[in-house]
Amino acid sequence: MQRKGKDRSRPLLTGSPLLLLLALLAIGGLWFLNREPTYRDLAYGSLMHICKADDPTARFQKVLVRKNSEIKGELLVTDTISNGSLTPEKLSESIPFRTRIGLASDEELMKRLDQRSASYQGDEERPLLESVQAILMGFLLFLPVLLFGFFLMRWMAGGGGALTFGRSKHKLYAQKDRRVTFEDVAGIDEEVAEPREIVDFLKTPEKYQALGGRIPKGVLLVGPPGTGKTLLGKAVAGEADVPFFSMSGSDFVELFVGVGASRVRDLFNQAEAQAPCIIFIDELDALGKTRAGMSLGGHDEREQTLNQLLVEMDGFDSNRGVIIMAATNRPETLDPALLRPGRFDRTVVVDRPDVSGREAILKVHTRSVKLSDDVDLRHVASLTPGSAGADLANIVNEAALLAARKNRNAVSMADFNEAVERGALGLERKSRIMTPEDKLRTAYHEGGHALVACALPNTYPVHKVTIIPRGLALGYVLSRPEDDRHMQTKGELESTIKVALGGTLAEEIVYNEIATGATSDLNKVNSIARKMVKMFGMSRLGRIFYSDESNSQFLGGSPFEGGREYSEETAREIDLEVRKIVDDALVEVRQILVERRAALDAVAKLLMEKETIDGKELREILEANYPGPKLVPASEAIKPVDALPEPPSEARESKAT
Repeated sequence: MQRKGKDRSRPLLTGSPLLLLLALLAIGGLWFLNREPTYRDLAYGSLMHICKADDPTARFQKVLVRKNSEIKGELLVTDTISNGSLTPEKLSESIPFRTRIGLASDEELMKRLDQRSASYQGDEERPLLESVQAILMGFLLFLPVLLFGFFLMRWMAGGGGALTFGRSKHKLYAQKDRRVTFEDVAGIDEEVAEPREIVDFLKTPEKYQALGGRIPKGVLLVGPPGTGKTLLGKAVAGEADVPFFSMSGSDFVELFVGVGASRVRDLFNQAEAQAPCIIFIDELDALGKTRAGMSLGGHDEREQTLNQLLVEMDGFDSNRGVIIMAATNRPETLDPALLRPGRFDRTVVVDRPDVSGREAILKVHTRSVKLSDDVDLRHVASLTPGSAGADLANIVNEAALLAARKNRNAVSMADFNEAVERGALGLERKSRIMTPEDKLRTAYHEGGHALVACALPNTYPVHKVTIIPRGLALGYVLSRPEDDRHMQTKGELESTIKVALGGTLAEEIVYNEIATGATSDLNKVNSIARKMVKMFGMSRLGRIFYSDESNSQFLGGSPFEGGREYSEETAREIDLEVRKIVDDALVEVRQILVERRAALDAVAKLLMEKETIDGKELREILEANYPGPKLVPASEAIKPVDALPEPPSEARESKAT
């Protein structure tokens, strides 16, 4: 069960200024529809004078005679005027009038009305039931408008009573609903230790307070998407025997200025009332973006909400047991005032797991999955480097769906391999029709990638080569590292560039021209070469950082456009260095493929027959068709410095001084 903060089950039609306003509008509308025209009071003597006068320009129409009450009607006055021409023009004016007089014995007036009015009729008093019926019919006409306005305001108020914009939208979880524990969080053991300490403080605060220590006021979880930040928050909720308030950062943001700040105050007021407790704010970047670049004196909604959050967090006494936890994958966009000690005292980086962590995550997600005996979760973990917990959960689910689609009793290793490839490249598209020429060109293209990868050092082992279209690719080479790598050397980057160029150069050697299928390869080559020159210092320009982008640490994008901090001449030199890296790689890759032309033809022929070959078959073809050395010499590496040179004597003397 989960409920929202305070009880909001108020009566539907009480305590709402909006409903009072709508009721007044409905009454006003009824009055407007049923109102009578403005009558001019006409004295009884004046009415008799008009009736007795033999004036053809004055006549009565729409006359209603109420018994013992009054006469209502219109006096039609016709006049002839000159409009500047020889033909005069007649104008008529209708004047509503009302004469209050008892008519019980006024027979003369009746005769006069017969002479001056085409017709008149008596207007009897309507009974009470008929009047009530008319009012009810008018109210029913306005009832849809009332209901529409009422539900519109309830929707704008976020499900609460009308005009309750300032109330917090948090969810307060009951203990029996917290089904996620720390046992469900795998692969990030070091990161789990921090939330465990918070839970331990909430359960036994005297252990920390006896030594004068205090728990951090706030803990910020940062990391790439899908690594388990929100899952950690759920685990804390499941382990802690205290109230757990959960809210998204976007729930604070509203159209109306001041609403978000009111919600922040309401959330923290309720948290203080139920301390000790935990407040978890997911996607904090939606609320706490930096105020840099805003116009001076701005008072927009987001800024006021952030200011209120800063005040509330800084005003807490941590020993009272109110702890703030937040999660974001864009820490570079957060306001520095929000990240300072005293608000978020501790930042926990939840990074992508290594191979052992991925294996542990796969074990958690396969608890309820029936696996066959050939499934090796360690091998699946080695095939998914760089995958987050959400990616691995999706792979397990895809493998289970594939096995169920094939009516199997258990999930096999083949299902996991297919799920890994589907997650990396997309669905297999065997229905795509390719001409024999395109298919053969694709075979040579993918064979070129595979042969260069097998011929170079510092490359990942090739597991599979196929020309079956998958996703947007007409074919692909599947290669995976044997272990997790956190850094890459210059030689490894150069080998990656050469492998990417192997496909287009294989087409050039065989067909003397290239096709349009190498766009992604060339994009990858350009990206790596530019990073080598501008970011990694792997060129003749030296160890200088030239990058003009402020990339997101965990999302890989560029949230801010950075200005270029180098001249046009330097930009030209960067372009020349990038071209040199690519040109040198082209020369070496062309030589590799020319020497292995027989192996290239054999690989393309086998791909045309089988459409897919594995790494073992590729190595057998290479051994049978190329008797030379299996690896080409690596590019010259930077030699390590055995000992630093002695400084000049002048430098030694100045240092001593």
